[in-house]
Amino acid sequence: MKNTVKKVNNDIFMFFLYSFGLLFLSTILFTATSNAQRDEGTVSGIWTFDDGTANDTSNQSLNGILVGKPKSVAGIAKKAFEFNGQSDGIKIPDSARINITNIITNRTIGALFNCSNVNKKEKQVIFEEGGRTRGLVIYVHDGKVYAGGWNRAEYNWQGEWLSANIKSNQWYHVGLVIRDASGKIEKDKFEMWLDGKLHDKVDGGQLHPHGDDNGIGFVNQNTVYHDDAGGGTNIDWFGGMIDEVVIYNSAFNVGDFAQLAGALNVEPEEKFTTMWAKVRNNRF
Repeated sequence: MKNTVKKVNNDIFMFFLYSFGLLFLSTILFTATSNAQRDEGTVSGIWTFDDGTANDTSNQSLNGILVGKPKSVAGIAKKAFEFNGQSDGIKIPDSARINITNIITNRTIGALFNCSNVNKKEKQVIFEEGGRTRGLVIYVHDGKVYAGGWNRAEYNWQGEWLSANIKSNQWYHVGLVIRDASGKIEKDKFEMWLDGKLHDKVDGGQLHPHGDDNGIGFVNQNTVYHDDAGGGTNIDWFGGMIDEVVIYNSAFNVGDFAQLAGALNVEPEEKFTTMWAKVRNNRF
């Protein structure tokens, strides 16, 4: 009887410990969200893949075109697409809000991804827009995820490529941000976010119109990597799953990224549910 009472008391203590932890996490997320900069008036495209298609779920109607046979599978946020790393991708149409007419001073690109083999020597593109002169790219290579940007005409921004270590078969959220940039290279204008947190920031500038085609899961038409490779079409296919790709012409803050990366934060809730069930089952 004493052992049972002690066990229940321990369970109740752990239950309240998890409750406090969830309350603390909720407080942080609420505070972060209050600083949000997401402006729905600047949305360029949102591809959730939840209906098994590459249709744009924003009001921009930039429906993607499937290349190869990417599979609609259970992702981390409802449905995702699984790419075979050889011939599967999604073409994204040209758009004034993405690449062909506007000068971009603020931009956010975000995506959930799970790469089957991050150690491949070949690049694996998550998203790319633009070409060799101006553009943005997010890709996996040799155990890292990269976020790159460049504008090699107008004001001669040769480019920056930020990176973070990642593991195979694990979900991540990656974000790329241009923040309050102008037509010159300035400090801390280009950012990389990982799993809802600012990973690094470096010098950068605004992005001028760029006409080459855009792709998810492969290079549709030309890009630039950290080693200056990337010229070509239909190359550098991604192997694994991609979910919830968003593009906005506003610069997201920590609250916005906390929401985008929220699908990664399921473990605390599962532990909370498990602990509560355990306490209920041991009542007497």
